[in-house]
Amino acid sequence: MSYLLDANSYIQAKNAHYRMNFCPGFWDWLDTSFQSGHLSSISMVYKELAEYGDELSDWVKKRPAQFDAIDDKATQEFFGKIAQHVMEMALPNDPEKIRFLGGADPWLIAKAATTGKTIVTHEVLAPENSKKIKIPNICRDFNVSYITSFDLLDALEARLVIAPPAA
Repeated sequence: MSYLLDANSYIQAKNAHYRMNFCPGFWDWLDTSFQSGHLSSISMVYKELAEYGDELSDWVKKRPAQFDAIDDKATQEFFGKIAQHVMEMALPNDPEKIRFLGGADPWLIAKAATTGKTIVTHEVLAPENSKKIKIPNICRDFNVSYITSFDLLDALEARLVIAPPAA
């Protein structure tokens, strides 16, 4: 199985559990998983992360090949279906719909839908009366699979071990 990482999977890893200096094994594991074809993301996530101007940006800029293009016909057409669906939703209001459609999330969902990949995100289902649009809600509406980063670590049997100190 293959997975597409949402921007928040990278950001939360960097800011919380797997800080880059504290847990380089996680970032090495990401590289290995990309090389083995298990993980990727999309070009819009690359752009979002690369423009932030921090250590994660520097890391991402060295790995542009790990971010899939979204300009293929199938992804473009599926994005159109998502856009129509979002604009026809009773809630939330139009500014939130436009905000959502202007970001990477609908493209991530479209790419997952057209490639059969599972999205990795820390977002959770929002209630039907929510003022925000969340990846899991749109994934549910289009039958696209999603999991958390922690589920990904289990699914790919990641093992982040502490090496013995150098003698």
